[in-house]
Order: sequence, then structure tokens, then C-alpha cells
Amino acid sequence: MEARCNVRTMIVLGSGGHTAELLALLEHMDMERYSPRTYIVASTDRMGAQKATAFEVQKQVSISAQGETLPPFKVCMIPRSREVGQSYLTSIWTTLVALWVAFSIVYRESPQLLLVNGPGTCIPICLAARLLGFLRGTRIVYTESIARVSSLSLSGKILYHLRLADAFFVQWHELQKRFPRSTCCGRLF
Repeated sequence: MEARCNVRTMIVLGSGGHTAELLALLEHMDMERYSPRTYIVASTDRMGAQKATAFEVQKQVSISAQGETLPPFKVCMIPRSREVGQSYLTSIWTTLVALWVAFSIVYRESPQLLLVNGPGTCIPICLAARLLGFLRGTRIVYTESIARVSSLSLSGKILYHLRLADAFFVQWHELQKRFPRSTCCGRLF
């Protein structure tokens, strides 16, 4: 029998719904295979790190009941590229700062798989992963939020039009028809 290789996985969490959706997606993944895991959270997100930690502790409890343990996980903070309501002009500077931090984290953690679902925080991480990924083979998987029925989010538009994601999933057939390079996976949540 062939031994399974672990996949170093990076997960970008956003505020509120983005975090809930991505953690719901992780519920269906083999946590032993997709490890070690590094969660990326915006520095102004007060709940993301707590939710990632609570999710990991809950998974550890269920795995340890079977007599096994999961590898440790990390939570890394990144400055927001753009705050809600921030002008696009001033967001140029904050995006560059976030990109600098993103390159540092992606280089250090060297993910093989990057899971994102639309928070603005994901754009610098995706850019860094794509540029450094040519050397390391990072795969980017984007899942558009279930709330996006007829149009992509700004992050979705950027990733779709720049072709940064290796796999681009939407949850509504109407949206897939408008963006034919996407894959409709149906409702995940």
C-alpha cells in the first residue's frame, strides 16, 4: 500500500460569513492529510483566530477519541489590504504593506494548497502564493461565497480575471453561466 503524503495547507479566513463558510468546508476534509495547517487572519479581525482555534480544538478532541493526534496548526496575522469604506486610492499603500507581509508568510510556510473564499485579505496571499508558487507548486482553490448568486465578489473578480486560482468554484448555476471558467459545485453550506 502506498503511503499518503500530507499537503501543507494554508487557509485564509475573513470576517463573519467568510470564516463560517470556509470552516464548514474544512469539516468535510481529511484533517490528517491536509496538514500542517496555517490559518491567515486579518489583524483587525477579532474573531477569526478564535474561531480557527476553536475549530482545531474540536477536531483534535474528535481525533484523539480514536487514539490519534493532529499536527499542530498556526494562525498568522496579516494587515488588511483595504478596510470597509476605505478609498481605493489610499488602499494602494495598505495593499502594498499587506503584500509585503503576505510574501513573508507564504515564503516561510511554503503551502502546497491555498484555500480561499473571498475576503479581501486573500488577494495579497494569492498573489504571493502564485508568484512564489512557480517555484514551489502551490495550488490555489477559490470558492465563491454562497451569497454571490449573480455576480462575483471583488476578490472573486480579481482572481477570476487574473486567472490566479487553479480551481474556481461557484455555488449557483446562474453564476457559472456568467463565468464559464468556473465550476459549479452546488451549494456547499
